[in-house]
Amino acid sequence: MTDLRRRLAAGHTLYGTFLGLGSALATEACALAGFDWLLVDLEHGGGDESTVIHQQLTAEAHHVPLLVRVESADRIRAGRVLDMGATGVMFPRLGTPAQVHQAVRHLRYPPLGDRGVSAHNRAYGFGARAQDFDTAHQRILSVVQIESRQALESIEDIVALDGIDVLFVGPRDLSYDLGVPGDTAAPVFQDALARILAAAESAGLAAGILAPDARAARQYAAEGFRFIGIGSDSAMLLQAGRAALDLVHASSPTESTSGLPS
Repeated sequence: MTDLRRRLAAGHTLYGTFLGLGSALATEACALAGFDWLLVDLEHGGGDESTVIHQQLTAEAHHVPLLVRVESADRIRAGRVLDMGATGVMFPRLGTPAQVHQAVRHLRYPPLGDRGVSAHNRAYGFGARAQDFDTAHQRILSVVQIESRQALESIEDIVALDGIDVLFVGPRDLSYDLGVPGDTAAPVFQDALARILAAAESAGLAAGILAPDARAARQYAAEGFRFIGIGSDSAMLLQAGRAALDLVHASSPTESTSGLPS
């Protein structure tokens, strides 16, 4: 069992961030910040599969688990990032129990799943650690996104499936599908969060969510979410830049409008 899975099973709340810049340097900066986990976003991020290995090596150098949100639930997408050494996979846009069942099978070798079998890749030391096959599925964190009304209405059936570790709310997608675009305070959205939390707790799973900032992350933790993403590398860069400029402009002396020295 990975450290992430062990800590979640022990009831810990873990904070991470999304990596959308496709940059190993951004990955290193976020790793040094002290996050519990980092996630490369291949669904919406600016990088592609070719950038994952550089971010994987960087995260490992700083002993921070790296997950990947794959572009789709196709078997090959999950298999490739796992073969590079990813600690876990996040699956977006799953709506039915059947879709979730098929997706999580991609994280396990036969007979438990349908992950392609090969030891000659980085995850197994290019053949030097083939013995790790027997416990491979115990090391992979499985994260399933709940971001549609369809998934919400099937949530009790989804959590009954084997092979899920985290139910992760995509707040913007879910709010749009519930008819309250971006309004996470809307009663229908809050009711959805309560239902997801209850379903996760009943099944012994962790509930996760993406928070826009630290204040929202603390509120989600207080509500019971335990796998919380705080923004992204690009969002934090933008926010820090804006905050610095706001402070500079607020503290600058008033400039003369005449163009002449006062």
